[in-house]
Amino acid sequence: MELGIYTFAGMSPDPATGIAISAHQRMQNLIEEMVLADEVGLDVFGIGEHHRPDFVISTPAIALAAGASRTKNIRLTSAVTVLSSDDPVRVFQEYATLDLISSGRAEIMAGRGSFIESFPLFGYDLNDYDELFAEKLDLLLKLRANERVTWSGRFRAPIDNLAVYPRPLQNPLPVWIAVGGTPASAVRAGTLGLPLAVAIIGGEPHRFAPLVELYRKSGAKAGHAPETLKVSINSHGYIAENSQAASDEYWPSYEVVMNKIGRERGWPPSNRAQYEAGRTPRGALLVGSPQEIIDKIMLQHSYFQHDRFMLQIDLGSLPHANTLKAIELYGTKVAPVIRKELGGRAEGSNSGKDTAIAGIEVV
Repeated sequence: MELGIYTFAGMSPDPATGIAISAHQRMQNLIEEMVLADEVGLDVFGIGEHHRPDFVISTPAIALAAGASRTKNIRLTSAVTVLSSDDPVRVFQEYATLDLISSGRAEIMAGRGSFIESFPLFGYDLNDYDELFAEKLDLLLKLRANERVTWSGRFRAPIDNLAVYPRPLQNPLPVWIAVGGTPASAVRAGTLGLPLAVAIIGGEPHRFAPLVELYRKSGAKAGHAPETLKVSINSHGYIAENSQAASDEYWPSYEVVMNKIGRERGWPPSNRAQYEAGRTPRGALLVGSPQEIIDKIMLQHSYFQHDRFMLQIDLGSLPHANTLKAIELYGTKVAPVIRKELGGRAEGSNSGKDTAIAGIEVV
């Protein structure tokens, strides 16, 4: 089991003061979070892409490169790259460069995007939402497999026997497919033999088990060995010394972010009772003491038999000090127990090189 963190580097206003952190300070905090996650022995750090004022990251590869220069072992991934509205050539070049900077620790987590601001920004039609992703994923995988490529499609100029550089240190560069619950997306990942990252931010996680099973069946049908069909579960969560402190500290920023997004999407407002229900063992929120988080990861592993777990801690305006403390508890209190129960990297191992080799096997 690999254990990691992902973030969108939010800048929502503090619910008490109405003041938001500056983009400059949020970026400095983000780098500090990456450094601490590496120091406490976590396996993966992911940064997501957005194009709106309440998130600071529009180019995850640049932020990850800043973290690569300050870390030694932790793997560095987008979470996600909105491939549908990007150029696969530039995505490949950016993450190949990140891979060289980090000595083989880069990954791409590609998705269609649950936020749509990038589509009009880069001149794409939302009516082509799925076709864009399928075509661009096809090109990205061809670029990954071949130094010189000939390719043509609907949405991008053709490539006629051209080489793309630089080449990454890892061969191939790991590419995960991120999904929110769409069966067709799980089938696509399984058919291609690519690792699957499932975002579970609400409801009851066990209801996603058929999606993971569909992915594995699709991969087996396509001839991929079961051990290559890796699964990551990605969820919201927060860790404090005790359960009540965790609940009270996380709720204000959780409420602001979820209700803002909810208003945009027509969801009903979140309330404290729903939040507390999400914290129960069968709920989707991993908010609690270290032991509660351990118990919940283990329960979810009984549903999914997953290979990686990613926690989004720094939601909205959560104070930076709280985020750092939660990362510390995750690495020092939660991770050692999970690794003892399910396996994982040994303390003090040179995981940068070890997981780079594992990344080749993954895809």
